[in-house]
Amino acid sequence: MTARRRIYGGAGCALALLVGIGCLAQAGWIHAKAALAQALVGHAFERALEGDEDARPWPWADTRPVARLRFPGVDDALIVLAGASGRNLAFGPVHDPASVPPGEPGNSVIAAHRDTHFKVLEGLRVGDLLGVERADGRNFEFVVTAIEIVDSRRARIALDSDTSRLTLVTCYPFDALVASGPMRFVVTADPAGRF
Repeated sequence: MTARRRIYGGAGCALALLVGIGCLAQAGWIHAKAALAQALVGHAFERALEGDEDARPWPWADTRPVARLRFPGVDDALIVLAGASGRNLAFGPVHDPASVPPGEPGNSVIAAHRDTHFKVLEGLRVGDLLGVERADGRNFEFVVTAIEIVDSRRARIALDSDTSRLTLVTCYPFDALVASGPMRFVVTADPAGRF
């Protein structure tokens, strides 16, 4: 019986080790894919700034970069993609096509995943400055005016605004063990002037 227990115990440990390695590899892959995609999207954004109106990050992409988003105390800017599909969210922040481009009158809504690109939102405070550079080369600066946690089943983001507004949205809570859920972390920013 002890030999059988050793075999089962060893097999159980080996299985647990394989499952653990698989989980770590999957988590690492998500972050690696996000970083690689931002590098490719960044090159496409530079081409867009040079006038390439169809600057796709890879040949088969059905999206293009529309803006570069800068946060206080963060060296690397995030490139925002057109179209708020789940597929595009895997590669970076996305601009909701129902909203206006950043800097235009109305509300510009940008969303991203809480555990990769918009993890940075967790450290934002009211009064922080955000920079947005659009693919057409226009630059805007916004100041964070509100940070809220809302239930997406009960709250909606208004798209109309008398002035230019920027709204950043991600799932909440940060570092949740289970993906999805109805809670959203919403950062509202209003114009701070052009720079």
